[in-house]
Amino acid sequence: MTDYLKELQMPNRILLGPGPSNVSPRVLQAMMTPILGHLDPDFWHVLDEVREMLSLALGTSTECTLPLPATGTAGMESAFCNMVEPGDRVVIAVNGFFGARMAEIAARCGAEVHRIDVTWGKPVLPEMVEETLKNLGQVKAVGVVHAATSTGVLSPIKEIAEVVHKYDALIIADVVTSLGGLELHMDEWDLDVCYGASQKCLGAPPGLAPISFSSRALEAHKNRKTPVQSFYLDIATLENYWSETRQYHHTSPILSLYAFREALRMIMEEGIENRWQKHAHLAAGLRAGLEALELELFADPDYRLDPLTTIRVPEGIEAAQVIRQLYRDYNIEIGGGLGELASKIWRIGLMGESCKASNVLLVLSALETVLAKQGYAQYSGNSVAAAQQVLAAN
Repeated sequence: MTDYLKELQMPNRILLGPGPSNVSPRVLQAMMTPILGHLDPDFWHVLDEVREMLSLALGTSTECTLPLPATGTAGMESAFCNMVEPGDRVVIAVNGFFGARMAEIAARCGAEVHRIDVTWGKPVLPEMVEETLKNLGQVKAVGVVHAATSTGVLSPIKEIAEVVHKYDALIIADVVTSLGGLELHMDEWDLDVCYGASQKCLGAPPGLAPISFSSRALEAHKNRKTPVQSFYLDIATLENYWSETRQYHHTSPILSLYAFREALRMIMEEGIENRWQKHAHLAAGLRAGLEALELELFADPDYRLDPLTTIRVPEGIEAAQVIRQLYRDYNIEIGGGLGELASKIWRIGLMGESCKASNVLLVLSALETVLAKQGYAQYSGNSVAAAQQVLAAN
């Protein structure tokens, strides 16, 4: 019989996959702060501080900015169920696994969904969106994944937004992987809905989904003909709790919000632009090391993500076996491919607290050794040395 009375013990894993990322001891310590009731006046300042710092990270001044008490997929669902009504025409750009999930969620909201199917590994481009919109008539919203977690590709969301608004539609941006790790200016780029997740570049535990609605999006919500299909994810009722009215909506995840506040505070101390630059610098070092191993990077070279790098699995190498050996021998997690890329790529994330030079060198050294054990020795130089050369540069 299982001994349920034993203390729970887990390895202190080095998380270098597509998420979650590691969290700082400061963030974990924040979760030991005394718990309060979700309507306790002494808790309200935490809500205000979280909202203010999250707005700075998103680059927005809209008041309707808050973390949903759920994961990133709930953020996606909230974005669409708040903006889309049955019969609305919606365009979804699908260049990876999560674009396809967007299309499914929009369809479940009753939308007439039109997909822009893009080769995985390639970005969504403004001209692709315009080609679709000019032939469709009135479209309610266009959904685009800014930083595709499944492929490692960045799409030019600012330019796409310009096209979308030209056709009087809303743009819904998935910023799950870009928020906190890549340049993002919600207001300046005129994005209508942005949703993310707490566990990637923001450096907090999983369980919260930052979301923000522009004034244009809120007007569309106000003019709905039907109620939002989800009570829990209806931004109007959620907003009542986060506003000065503090109207009861749900039991807030107090400890998660303490942790999220601390993670955001660390970003504010570092400076959001410095954080973007750190992710870019360390990603460049990782890519240099992978290229020294003569591993082929998967994503379009002109549109690669910094927080997440995708690598083609070499011929004759078993992708899952490499992942298992990294777990077993080095205590490192990296990710495999999703959907049509299953067993074809690896995904290495350098996000938030996991974005460290020491992790770049560690994963390269471990990967080089594990690949050699599988008979892969087609590299022209030392991967660690190649990375160090890049990381040493200012």
